[in-house]
Amino acid sequence: MQTNRSLRNSRSGRNQPTNPSQPDRSVQFVRRTSTGRYVNYSQDDIDSISSETGDFTNPPSQEYAHYTVTIPPTPDNQPMEIEPSISARVEEQYVSSSLFTGGFNTATRAHLMDKVIESESSHPQMAGAKGSSCAMEGCDGKVMSDERGVDILPCECDFKICAECFNDAVKAGGKCPGCKEPYKVTELDEMSNNNNNYETGGPTMALPPPPGAANRMERRLSMVQSMKRQMSRSQTGEWDHNRWLFETKGTYGYGNAIWPSESGDGGTGGGQPSELASKPWRPLTRKLNVPAAILSPYRLLILIRFVVLGLFLAWRVKHKNEDAIWLWGMSVVCEIWFGFSWILDQLPKLCPVNRATDLAVLKEKFETPTQSNPTGKSDLPGLDIFVSTADPEKEPVLVTANTILSILAADYPVEKLSCYVSDDGGALLTFEAMAEAASYANMWVPFCRKHNIEPRNPDSYFNLKKDPYKGKVRPDFVKDRRRVKREYDEFKVRVNGLPDAIRRRSDAYNAREEINAMKNQRMNPAVLGDEVVDPIKIPKGTWMADGTHWPGTWINPGSEHTRGDHAGIIQVMLKPPSDNPLYGMAPEDQEENTTNPVPLNFTDVDIRLPMLVYVSREKRPGYDHNKKAGAMNALVRASAVMSNGPFILNLDCDHYVYNSQAFREGMCFMMDRGGDRICYVQFPQRFEGIDPSDRYANHNTVFFDGNMRALDGLQGPVYVGTGTLFRRIALYGFDPPRSKEHKPGCCGCCFPRKKSPSKVSSSEETRALRMADFDEEEMNMSTFPKKFGNSSFLIDSIPVAEYQGRPLADHPAVKNGRPPGALTVPRDLLDASTVAEAISVISCWYEDKTEWGNRVGWIYGSVTEDVVTGYRMHNRGWKSVYCVTKRDAFRGTAPINLTDRLHQVLRWATGSVEIFFSRNNALLASPRMKILQRIAYLNVGIYPFTSIFLIVYCFLPALSLFSGQFIVKTLNVTFLSYLLVITITLMLLAILEVKWSGINLEEWWRNEQFWLIGGTSAHLAAVFQGLLKVIAGIEISFTLTSKSTAEDENDEFAELYVVKWTSLMIPPLTIMMLNLIGIAVGFSRTIYSTIPEWSKLLGGVFFSFWVLAHLYPFAKGLMGRRGRTPTIVFVWSGLIAITISLLWVAINPPSGNTNIGGSFTFP
Repeated sequence: MQTNRSLRNSRSGRNQPTNPSQPDRSVQFVRRTSTGRYVNYSQDDIDSISSETGDFTNPPSQEYAHYTVTIPPTPDNQPMEIEPSISARVEEQYVSSSLFTGGFNTATRAHLMDKVIESESSHPQMAGAKGSSCAMEGCDGKVMSDERGVDILPCECDFKICAECFNDAVKAGGKCPGCKEPYKVTELDEMSNNNNNYETGGPTMALPPPPGAANRMERRLSMVQSMKRQMSRSQTGEWDHNRWLFETKGTYGYGNAIWPSESGDGGTGGGQPSELASKPWRPLTRKLNVPAAILSPYRLLILIRFVVLGLFLAWRVKHKNEDAIWLWGMSVVCEIWFGFSWILDQLPKLCPVNRATDLAVLKEKFETPTQSNPTGKSDLPGLDIFVSTADPEKEPVLVTANTILSILAADYPVEKLSCYVSDDGGALLTFEAMAEAASYANMWVPFCRKHNIEPRNPDSYFNLKKDPYKGKVRPDFVKDRRRVKREYDEFKVRVNGLPDAIRRRSDAYNAREEINAMKNQRMNPAVLGDEVVDPIKIPKGTWMADGTHWPGTWINPGSEHTRGDHAGIIQVMLKPPSDNPLYGMAPEDQEENTTNPVPLNFTDVDIRLPMLVYVSREKRPGYDHNKKAGAMNALVRASAVMSNGPFILNLDCDHYVYNSQAFREGMCFMMDRGGDRICYVQFPQRFEGIDPSDRYANHNTVFFDGNMRALDGLQGPVYVGTGTLFRRIALYGFDPPRSKEHKPGCCGCCFPRKKSPSKVSSSEETRALRMADFDEEEMNMSTFPKKFGNSSFLIDSIPVAEYQGRPLADHPAVKNGRPPGALTVPRDLLDASTVAEAISVISCWYEDKTEWGNRVGWIYGSVTEDVVTGYRMHNRGWKSVYCVTKRDAFRGTAPINLTDRLHQVLRWATGSVEIFFSRNNALLASPRMKILQRIAYLNVGIYPFTSIFLIVYCFLPALSLFSGQFIVKTLNVTFLSYLLVITITLMLLAILEVKWSGINLEEWWRNEQFWLIGGTSAHLAAVFQGLLKVIAGIEISFTLTSKSTAEDENDEFAELYVVKWTSLMIPPLTIMMLNLIGIAVGFSRTIYSTIPEWSKLLGGVFFSFWVLAHLYPFAKGLMGRRGRTPTIVFVWSGLIAITISLLWVAINPPSGNTNIGGSFTFP
């Protein structure tokens, strides 16, 4: 058992290779006040403040190689109980009210935001929150306030002073500008503690950083390690020395709280105290196998159909149709490919499973007072949520704002939750809409918590068709709902009016700038009397609410203010909440100086809000920003620096939280036994606003409820781009723990492969980063700068995220676990250096010469970056889990218009073709991937090529009817028997698949119909586009699906009937017309023939109707709204079909007859 543990940390520029292509990493902190002056705020200033005030949350910038923690808390070494000093609070207040900008070869600046939106910001956590003004002469800053919005006055004379002036006063000698007396820091801390006791009922339990801690990541790890050692107290809180010696055999040092076994394998969960050994251990999740009465016949039918298909294809090859060898050849080739494609699709469905979670056990283990966690404080790990948006015109900001509100109101520990909004367009409209959402959250989030509202998306909730008062028992619910609904209506009006408000504001400020420029020009003595002077051109900038230029994209693009050329931006919309609950008060009990008045009674309701951060990464010309994947990687780095949650959940801007406990459901899998080998938990996608008939299979239930459940029985479902809970360390490219112990087999429930030593490829493409399997081993962090970049903050956060993401070591079978109570320590306060580092890691140059996008983070090089990212994780041996909740976890929107749906499918299929022609092809997968999982990924890359054979096969019925031949010489008994058996087995398989997946036959049939529609249109185009990219290097660019409104606002599904022409409609339209004409020609040929061959006609007509039945939704889409298509259109179509058929018979009459009418005469 080792007695100490060292964590090597490197600061920026220390022990790191120099890169001449990267700019100087020095950061200049500059604050711009509303008066226009800039105030320097460097790291040296922070260090001087820390040394004078004793604030260790901002330690001096010194070089430390390592620090050692050797002594656990004993009777002589007890953890102190301190509160963050007033200086740290001042800096956090300053940071949360500042807009940080910077990037390549530019200084990082913090612009103090006195005003974020036109309306007043009420919540004290929000940037630009209203408050008392500073009493210093010439300063118009705001006085710092606490979590409730009450002014924090550092001196007994109650002199009101802002954060800037307080910092200046401390540096100037530490005297109050009001009474000229020195600040009494000790009394200030006591005052802060007293305020906190009043608000939360007790002091905040925090641990001091160890002497010499080099940075905030070292402080985080030291706190975690210290909390692990606090478990050795007795239930009364007193030190029990006998119990300590009994449990640890008298050893001291890191990891003793994990109860090492006799062999001393600390950290592996090998031993545990007697009270846990006697207590029954309860799992967080259960695997529910499909009943054998359904699964066994299902597998048997697959085998039968496989054998029959083989015999049928062999018979088809042997029995040629000499009369139409071309028709026979094309049909046989297509049928062989269809059989191969069916096998690829069916084999991964052999082992479907269902899973269930137990939220009561999760609460018992992580949020119930225990010996290791006496206060019952949440021990759940931190969670960072990413919301991505790119264009406020195509992705309405009101939809994004509602998604943010549903996240902020989710049922998860507030202090553990952080939300990051990625605005890849850098639009001020998105920025101010998020600020409005943060302001409205002040009322919406406590309302949801008080009355247990579901769903917690205000737009969806207020539009529910069911009775909103059902199950509500509190007498003030009606009044509260009415007030919150009125506030939401006003919120919608403000958000919808933001575009015009921003434009009017910008026009006014631009006009003022022009007038000032003209005045300055006239006053210039160099200008002579009547000399004609060229008018001054003032850039038409976009202005923020505080009267300064927006650093992102302007409405009228200007230099360094376009969608592809702007600085990086980070704004903490809602600063991190306090560590303890902050309960609301009745309106009549709120103090006069409270800047956060709420008209509702939130007594006994926690009114804290999770941290909300606006991020817009830097973009510059000449850089490949890699679309959504690049934006997600920027969020990964920024969040690692600012909050470093060990788990990440990504959502599209139109996918909101429908189940407030969805985060907890996903965490059950991550925190359960063996959960440390799960890379992500995938939730199914559910959609709203789909037409009742689901004409174009938008719900995609066959995939989400069938294929994904089946993959869950293998190595796990594929990553589908949204609604996914990631393990951060898996995104970093590390191998799963104990990867040498787990060997792949065919699947997870059948055909297991015996464990045997195997050699894993060590090539640079397949060799993953190594993560230590046990606590005794240490990660080799010397190579991290080459993989993750030069940010020491980011590198230092990696082992912390790995440790905090481990499951609880509460059972002997739990390996690589952490002790209970290790994550109850409060998070660090935000400081300027942290946010400045976050600006640095989202700059456009940061990924140069690193492995971001290659083996780290979201993978670049494909329009379907989600599938590739999940494939890389499975290829390294990780597992994923499919979490289907009773109440849908998330809901979003999907395009119901035919054209938009085809373009969506085109993008997916093009990405699959790119995957097939890349090194991510499943044929090149590592031995760590299960065989059936590899087949599933192979099918992902191959399925678009089926369109080539499908479109040929759809033309065969028409060609058969035109030529008078068929794919077989005669419809004999053998052919019909094979056809009957294949059809019956297909029907039985569909029925059984409906049984174990939970879908219905109509959904299955809709999926079959759109499979043919998409296969003959979007998939075929994707194959050609993919080949163009591979052969000619022509890049394909895709745009976001425009959410345009239909003409009829009263019809919810009006967009369904809008016909938008696209070239993708040409192939299925041609197939449909030729088959209709072919049927008419076939009937005419048979009727006029001397010897009618009805068998060939019936064969051709049967397959034509099979094609037309699949294309029926496509035909309805072209017709538009029911009743609006003129009847004459159908009359013309019939006349044209009859005329063409008669013309064909006249040009090519039946054999043995040269007359148009043949032997047929009217009676």
